[in-house]
Amino acid sequence: MSNRRPEQQARLTSKKHSDVALTVPAFLDTIRYHARYSLGKRWGLCSGRELFTAVALAVRDALIDRMLETEDRYQQTDPKRVHYLSMEYLLGRSLKNNLSNLRMLDLCRDALRKMGVDFEEVMEGECEAALGNGGLGRLAACFLDSLATMGMPGYGYGLNYEYGLFKQDIDNGYQKEKPDNWLIHGSPWQIERPDEACIVPLYGRIEHGIDRAGQYNPMWMDWKIIVGVPHDMPIVGFGGQTVNVLRVYSARSSAEFDMQIFNEGDYLKAVEQQIASETISKVLYPSDLVEAGRELRLVQEYLLVACTLRDIVRRYEKSHATFDQFASKVAIHLNDTHPALAVAELMRILVDEHAQPWEKAWETTQATLSYTNHTLMPEALEKWSVSLLEYVLPRHLQIIYEVNHRFLAQVASVWPDDHERLRRMSLIEEGEQKAVRMVNLALVGSHSTNGVSALHTQIVKTSLVPDFYQLWPEKFNTKTNGVTPRRWLLQANPLLADLITSTIGSDWITDLGKLRALEPYAQDPDFQQAFMMVRRSSKTLLTQIIYDRCRVAVSPDALFDVHVKRIHEYKRQLLNVMQIIHQYLRMIQDGITPPVPRVYIFAGKAAPGYWAAKQIIKLITSVGQVINADPRVQGLIKVVFLPDYRVSLAEQIVPATDVSEQISMAGTEASGTGNMKFAMNGALTIGTHDGATIEIMDEVGQENIFLFGLQVEEIRQMRAGGSYHPRTYYHRNPDIRRLMDTFASGLFCPDEPSRFRWIYESVLDRGDPYFHLADLESYIETQERVAQAFKDPVGWTCKAILNVARTGKFSSDRAIAEYAREIWNIKPSSSPPDATG
Repeated sequence: MSNRRPEQQARLTSKKHSDVALTVPAFLDTIRYHARYSLGKRWGLCSGRELFTAVALAVRDALIDRMLETEDRYQQTDPKRVHYLSMEYLLGRSLKNNLSNLRMLDLCRDALRKMGVDFEEVMEGECEAALGNGGLGRLAACFLDSLATMGMPGYGYGLNYEYGLFKQDIDNGYQKEKPDNWLIHGSPWQIERPDEACIVPLYGRIEHGIDRAGQYNPMWMDWKIIVGVPHDMPIVGFGGQTVNVLRVYSARSSAEFDMQIFNEGDYLKAVEQQIASETISKVLYPSDLVEAGRELRLVQEYLLVACTLRDIVRRYEKSHATFDQFASKVAIHLNDTHPALAVAELMRILVDEHAQPWEKAWETTQATLSYTNHTLMPEALEKWSVSLLEYVLPRHLQIIYEVNHRFLAQVASVWPDDHERLRRMSLIEEGEQKAVRMVNLALVGSHSTNGVSALHTQIVKTSLVPDFYQLWPEKFNTKTNGVTPRRWLLQANPLLADLITSTIGSDWITDLGKLRALEPYAQDPDFQQAFMMVRRSSKTLLTQIIYDRCRVAVSPDALFDVHVKRIHEYKRQLLNVMQIIHQYLRMIQDGITPPVPRVYIFAGKAAPGYWAAKQIIKLITSVGQVINADPRVQGLIKVVFLPDYRVSLAEQIVPATDVSEQISMAGTEASGTGNMKFAMNGALTIGTHDGATIEIMDEVGQENIFLFGLQVEEIRQMRAGGSYHPRTYYHRNPDIRRLMDTFASGLFCPDEPSRFRWIYESVLDRGDPYFHLADLESYIETQERVAQAFKDPVGWTCKAILNVARTGKFSSDRAIAEYAREIWNIKPSSSPPDATG
């Protein structure tokens, strides 16, 4: 069976610039123009950063034209629009993505070549937009790409953090955090809109009044004002037909400074107040270990909500005289509970500012809002103390209490005298310090609540909020996550994308289900050979990155076993390290050689205040230092930790991965999106029965994935019955006992033998809350199956190709189509792009 279609490749080549007005000379002129007149530089004197900026501004010209055309189209048709609220957007670098979606990538390469400039060097000049941290923000970015690609009328709303989470250095094996000031040079992608700034009230008090009709009329008085200044970032869909907008807000003081304080002669105090106001959007995730950090985080969440709703209402009122059509023209989606204050804010706007009767306002609010739950971990469920809310947002707390009063009356009418149920469902958690449960607020104030995988939704309905599911079963649904194939296959893995396109055509770029056409090629020798060459090229590139950043030499012929994600105990990097230690001890003490050489690749950031996670990074680096230097291992095991994990690094790791580690304790990972990116690029998954990994198994076939470990119900029963005793596994299995003893022996920390004893004690004597030892035997056995399978390159390649071919379900296009049809009730305003253009 041939794997080439020369006539189609010729057609692609001849049409590659057909829908782009720019020619190479015209694009060159635009770049030179921006170098001269936007940057004030002669082209030949531009620094690397300035080269990037000139090229980006030239691309932005094309984006803005299409952005304005898109908005004109929306104005003419007045479609229902979705407004997606998220505290995070992990966009990655935008230049290459924008060029790819505009189909100007080859044009730009040709233009820069004529100017004697290296294309990749220009791409490296871009700072990544530090507007997010992990999966939540990356999902939001994928959704924006799909909304635009599918021609859906949709806006993203977020905050314009000046500093991201942090840049990660590894110093003597320890994580060191450095400031990530990504906006230090500004961003060519941001268009500031000071004329559309929003006034945001905070603090103050409630004046309890009575209106002319004798009704209670509370008035929010004496507030402090901050200003949210919007910055628009164009989001272009594939083909360039639709350019939507991500609007992110920066906090500014309400004036240069408080003139009264200034006139009183306290200039420094006046300036301090201005600085304090502008601190609000400075940093992603301020530490909540102190009260000041919690207050800042709450103010951040309200800034997002207040500015977004003010903007939505302003747009709506331009063409509508009443709010009767609001819910039929506006969909507002809450990406987790961070924007849940939108429930109270929309009620405040409708009731206080537009004199809507409560019942009508509440009907509008519920019909407008929808909510995605991303969180199963009890400690991660967002709550705000009543005292803090009363201090920062006194009117909103009043509204929340009124919502709760009416809601509990509804619950009591369904379940009379069930006081325990009332306690569980209340928006207010009683106790020594009362708190508002933001999950409950989001549930009550919206018409739809969805999980992000089938298993996650089931857990939400049966364990997280079963009372709400019993009350409103029609509200709950599943929208399994997806990732954009434009970023995570077409752009991140161009060699594989070219191979796929030359074999089955390019329709897969906008319809990932078309990858099914690859299935017949999974056993075709020519295609397999081409596929293996692509993979080896990607692995060779990653070996150079590993050497440059870690000074560890690895072979591209080894099995690349990759565990990259946020460092957290529930994601169980520790479980992976345990089995690595087991493999190492089998070599040096038992003389058992592993079936294949393997490189274990870790990356990820630990939250600055998360001691255990930071210690796990130190453990990984310490284990790697010992194993990599041991001549008895002969290079058969290598362990590396790549610092500063981010989107651009992920784009280099994903195409080179043989095995993708998705080993969270069952019932803790809502869905995952990394698992999808890896499978889409031909990595085989080793994972637990958790999140969307189960659905990946259903799609790619049980024989093409490696699942192990306890399932959710088994863990629940063991926990409920108290039947999990880690020391039983320790005493029963000598291999487990031997590897656990290394944590207490100092084998991997001879300079400080007790450094990792906390792991020994935590696992064996403090309950092992993440069931490491319960899953370890199964994990070790499954890793042995992985190694045996990798020994057969033809069989392994067949499995890898089938993973690629069967991941169509995990496109964010499919997810957005489901949201649009089943939750938001929005439709495309333009026809889908022609992927063959």
